[in-house]
Amino acid sequence: MMTTTSATNAGGLQSISGVPTDRALPRAAAFLKVLVQDRSFLRSHVLPLLEEARNADAWYVAQRWDDPDRAYSLQVFVWPAGTRTMIHDHGAWGAYACAAGTVFEERYERLDDGSQFEHARLRETWHLPWSPQDGASTVLPGDGGIHRVGNPYDAPAVSVHLYGPRKSPIDGRDYEPSRDYVCDRVED
Repeated sequence: MMTTTSATNAGGLQSISGVPTDRALPRAAAFLKVLVQDRSFLRSHVLPLLEEARNADAWYVAQRWDDPDRAYSLQVFVWPAGTRTMIHDHGAWGAYACAAGTVFEERYERLDDGSQFEHARLRETWHLPWSPQDGASTVLPGDGGIHRVGNPYDAPAVSVHLYGPRKSPIDGRDYEPSRDYVCDRVED
């Protein structure tokens, strides 16, 4: 879905996605920090989702703004209590900020060299809760951004994610550390 609102600022998003990753990530984090504090954005795009989330069983993307040239994707994620993603990475750089409630992020590093097909050994390197006042978390594409995001808390949460242009034909990879397994994830 392509939607335009003043809060999403398509021109600003294109300028962020058009620079190298090392410059894009701090700009993306700053953009999201401002966006999740914007009262108009919260009123129209976040707060209505909190009630809806109470009746959901799984996390989902409630709203999405995609650049027609695939330079960026801005997405609003809804996290009902007790939900989380698989451990995964992305084919693009990414940043996210919590807009309501609290989400929990776990980061991983890959211990193997990636040479064995569908095999990956991971180790958790850190984990942190993220609330609206905590700023934004950023990830590099591929092995530089292996993580899991979720909501282990009792109340729903909403986060806003910004992804840059994909550096790979796949959307990312999903990991299953109990089996040392990794597989490509194609775009829906």
